[in-house]
Amino acid sequence: MARPGRTRVPSLDAPRGRTGMLNRTPQPSRDRFGRFTESIARAMGTPWFLLGLSLFCIIWLAWNTLMPADLRFDAASNGFTALTLVLSLQASYAAPLILLAQNRQDDRDRVQIEQDRQRAERNLADTEYLAREIVALRMAMTDASNVAVTRDVLRDELKALLEDLDGRAAGEPDHLTAEREERRRRADRRERAERDARER
Repeated sequence: MARPGRTRVPSLDAPRGRTGMLNRTPQPSRDRFGRFTESIARAMGTPWFLLGLSLFCIIWLAWNTLMPADLRFDAASNGFTALTLVLSLQASYAAPLILLAQNRQDDRDRVQIEQDRQRAERNLADTEYLAREIVALRMAMTDASNVAVTRDVLRDELKALLEDLDGRAAGEPDHLTAEREERRRRADRRERAERDARER
């Protein structure tokens, strides 16, 4: 049993600050009014609204001209003052409602344009990145094809190294080693020239 002087400790299964949120009175949404104005402006822009307004005016005029004098409420002698007042009131409210709906549409268009611009910037950045990657791959493939070592070239290089080692082990004079190096350089130059001619 709880003591009368103690405050109730909130339970751990309820989030903090929840009670304050539940006790608040809901505030009317500004967007709700905007949606309401848009629905009215959308309804006023339909042919059914024009047809209904025309029928309303026709019935009003017919009632106030064809009915007995004691049933008429807007005399033709006064120029149908009440009808003029109703139509003026409708027009005076219709214009601001249409402007409010148009402003909301402009805001939506502005947000959409900004999102389209950001999307276009992202697409441009992605395209530039992909273009750079393709160029890098192409350059790497070109370098790899120029540096690619065939079996024959590798075999010749290994033979030349073995000859050098054998010559040094046998105590071969330096001028023979230099001649062999020179022959190898000439063969390399000739092979590079042939490869360049093939690539062209």
